[in-house]
Amino acid sequence: MPLDNLRGLYQQVILERYKKPRNFGRVNPVHRHQRGHNPSCGDTIDLTLQLDPNQERIVDIKFEGEGCAIAMASADLMADAVRGRTIPEALQLVERFQTMMRGGEEFPREYRSLNAMKGVAQFPVRIKCANLAWHALKHALQSPATDDSAEEPGFVSNESID
Repeated sequence: MPLDNLRGLYQQVILERYKKPRNFGRVNPVHRHQRGHNPSCGDTIDLTLQLDPNQERIVDIKFEGEGCAIAMASADLMADAVRGRTIPEALQLVERFQTMMRGGEEFPREYRSLNAMKGVAQFPVRIKCANLAWHALKHALQSPATDDSAEEPGFVSNESID
């Protein structure tokens, strides 16, 4: 497929996921809750996760927040990719995504929808937008369980993430 056609396809996926996200909202019950903020552009993500009874697998994941098309589309695509995965599998996807954002290889066929974000790597200033939800997910999975009644989630700033 010619490069211009690929760019158009990637842009179409990003805009579609931004306009009609499939994973917007809040899970119930909430087992992990992480807020992420990108101070360079104002994007904010509030990520909630529901885990299986053994706290080993992501049963459901949703996000709320405000931000650019790249940040919101990335969060939506991420939720689809990690739902049903074990925590170690999800953390591997985080690392793989962040590697792709640094110019690394695309995802295999099973996760091809995530490759729509690869074009963002051409714009270094926008990489933080794409990584915000992934950074929040990593912190959520590495933190202790959340009490569903807790008002304040964990907070991560995206300042030092590329």
